[in-house]
Amino acid sequence: MSSRYESLVFDVIPAGCRRALDVGCGNGELTRELRRRGVPAVFGIDPDEPCIRRCREHPEAGDIEYVAGDILTSEAGGFDLVSAVASLHHLDARAGLLRLRSLVAPGGVLVVVGLARPDLPKDLPVEIVAQVVGRVRRRPGAPDDSAPTVWPPPERYSTMRRLATELLPGVEWRRHLLWRYSLVCRNA
Repeated sequence: MSSRYESLVFDVIPAGCRRALDVGCGNGELTRELRRRGVPAVFGIDPDEPCIRRCREHPEAGDIEYVAGDILTSEAGGFDLVSAVASLHHLDARAGLLRLRSLVAPGGVLVVVGLARPDLPKDLPVEIVAQVVGRVRRRPGAPDDSAPTVWPPPERYSTMRRLATELLPGVEWRRHLLWRYSLVCRNA
């Protein structure tokens, strides 16, 4: 997923953020940017060992802590910011949202940029427009938004919105084009 969506994370970094966790950190771009933006302690977790190895070997890895593991069974917690960009669809949606919420310290923020399937046929007009806009917006040399390993996403927009509303009181939900949504829960 491109930095266009990761920027949603930067917009909600809480004031005084001391500890941030990126769930499904991939190659570590988001973790490194959080560190550059002044978050003192940044952590990334991903089940893919080669990704974690690349993260650790990156010249800008510095003191960022990378862990190869499963977020559902890790002992992490107490983060001021928890982000999950294009990773929640790799987990059971209910269990994943509950686990992500449990990682956030009081006063912290949970932000998820996720993938979900449209509710067809109702969403067909929106999906057609999204495909056209996506092709027009694409710039030469822009990152490829190719499909992730788990495709199509197992859940639909309506299911993710319902779960988020049920499990994350006060959640802010936003639908984006091309099978994407974001949710922000302050004080998770």
